[in-house]
Amino acid sequence: MSWLRALKGTARSGLAVERKRLEPVGAARGALGLALVVGVSLALFGPAVAVSSAFGAFQAAIATFQRSWRPRPTLALASGASLAVSTFIGYLTAAHDGLFLALLLLWTFLSGLAWAAGPTAGLIASSNVAMMLVTVTLPTSVATAAGHAAVIFAGGLVQAALVALVPVRRWGAQRDALADALAAEADYARRLRHDPVAPFDPVPLMTARNAAAVTPRQARRRPPELHGSRGLAERIRPVLASLADPAGGVPGEGPQRARVRELLDAAAAVLDAAAHAVRHGEPVALPAPALDALRTPDTGSVLTGPPRRAATRLAALLGDVLETAEPHGETPIRTGVSRSRPTLLRLAPIVLAQVRAELRHESPVLRHAIRVSVVTAAGYLLGTVLPFGHGYWAPMASVMVMRPDFSQTYARSVARFGGTLVGVGLATAVVRSAHPGTYLSAGLAVLCAFGMYLLMRTGYAASQVCVSAYVVFLLGTAGEGVDQTVRERVLLTLLGGLLAMLAYAVYPAWETPRLRGRLADWLEAIGRYASVVAAGYADPAGPADPEVREALLRTRAARVAWQEALERAAHEPVRHRGLSHAAVEQAEHALGEFGRVAMLMEAHLPDRGAAPLPYAAALAEALRRSTERGAKELRERGEPDWAELRETADAWSGAPPDHFLLHKGAVLLLESLDELATALSETTPSRR
Repeated sequence: MSWLRALKGTARSGLAVERKRLEPVGAARGALGLALVVGVSLALFGPAVAVSSAFGAFQAAIATFQRSWRPRPTLALASGASLAVSTFIGYLTAAHDGLFLALLLLWTFLSGLAWAAGPTAGLIASSNVAMMLVTVTLPTSVATAAGHAAVIFAGGLVQAALVALVPVRRWGAQRDALADALAAEADYARRLRHDPVAPFDPVPLMTARNAAAVTPRQARRRPPELHGSRGLAERIRPVLASLADPAGGVPGEGPQRARVRELLDAAAAVLDAAAHAVRHGEPVALPAPALDALRTPDTGSVLTGPPRRAATRLAALLGDVLETAEPHGETPIRTGVSRSRPTLLRLAPIVLAQVRAELRHESPVLRHAIRVSVVTAAGYLLGTVLPFGHGYWAPMASVMVMRPDFSQTYARSVARFGGTLVGVGLATAVVRSAHPGTYLSAGLAVLCAFGMYLLMRTGYAASQVCVSAYVVFLLGTAGEGVDQTVRERVLLTLLGGLLAMLAYAVYPAWETPRLRGRLADWLEAIGRYASVVAAGYADPAGPADPEVREALLRTRAARVAWQEALERAAHEPVRHRGLSHAAVEQAEHALGEFGRVAMLMEAHLPDRGAAPLPYAAALAEALRRSTERGAKELRERGEPDWAELRETADAWSGAPPDHFLLHKGAVLLLESLDELATALSETTPSRR
């Protein structure tokens, strides 16, 4: 993609408005907390302290809107405390330009590394730097700086208290994640009726798994209906695929296929009913036709062999889903130990380990940390030198728009400039024409904050209109920045955005050249998963074998990493570097088919204690070695060779023909790998 097309694409993305469900009650709660903090601070301490406390409450409320599974009060407290510390340390060095610049470089570098811990941590850390640039200009002494830090933390404390006292749809994020996973399974069942080899996107299941991890305190308070259903949904997916796939023994048409379609439709209805019950905390309302279809006694006479076993297992799993999804059930099904989430204190060593893992030159997170620290320092120096006053608008814009990847940085730069142009223009026009007093300016700031909370999920540009106006009105409360014009504020914001965009062009972290590595990671993970599944036939440990589960999770993580990398690379102005668009599509299809066959094999895993199949051990070892070598060749731009796996499959010509694994599984896996080799051969240069 050329630079011109990339810039056009990111500009459209940044200015787009998304249709998302608004949360007016949550927005009103955040604005109420801000109003309480500002009003009390104005009455007791004056405008300068009110501005500081407002920044603390404002950011704490933003933290509660992030996509995080931690308790919202914890996020608000962490945000308020970190901003208070940043502001106080910043003020201690603000009187010495060189010392403050060094602190700014260090603080911004650390905020860039915080993205290693996830987007929520990265956003809070970036906001700390941006707001520190403003708040350090307010105190006049060390004592007052400590007071400002205290009221900033108090702002976070107030927001945390409001979240606890005025809950908005308690456990709503976790309910939505689990309900989305069940609904995705229902949609998958319906698509299988018409396309027996339809693909499945594992992201909803992965999101539900992340949401299921709880702290010890959360574990004591979690509603019963949030237990168990996710694990059952995980086990239902391969059973659905096995039931529908023609390779399992059901013809494309006829009485057997009609019965399978009926069962899939009933499964979709059950899963949808369970999803609705979980999402709204209501009793399960199951359609009678779905129950009748599942209870029809003639399934055993219509289906035989693997399809019959899959139908029986599906009915049992759906019954467990209904029992588990019932709100306030007396005996909810427990499908294993609850996933634990570390507390914030215990999270520190984990985050440090994640940051250390990113301290390598090719890491996008490290390159982002270097970029954002240099750009913020340059913006601060330029803002100080330029004759506009209040030069923090430039570095504040830079640190807020920069992200570890190209598309988000450029899209947010455009959105920030557009939103600032409108928001600052409107707010400055109001200030200069109406001359609002202290309390009216504070009220307008709270109103803008409400707009920000309400619109923040509909697009970055829309929220930036409110944020820019909020900053103007809030600073106007303390008499700060009243002398600045729209032109000066917009020019400084434009400067910050241009510096951010230029930094990525000069010191990029392109995803495109790493696509081969991402694809190799996926191949290696999925090969390991297929190997572990095959080993389950040689040494049966039952369908709930934890080793199979862990291998599947690694496969999903590798697949999502590949898809995210592919999405980022699609917007980059870089050539394909060895993987054409056609090769990418064919390789993705091949590995998707490889994973689907492995999943079908998982659906037929024998129970613990069943007779072992000695043929499977050889297949497991051949799969592991072949895919590991293939991944190595893929990274080194070589040609994968599946000779060992082919020899293993050919040696089974005399194996029992009625067994899915031995009769079809190895052949289908080999066909998928051959398709992958064909896709790669078109873009792999000869090394002879």
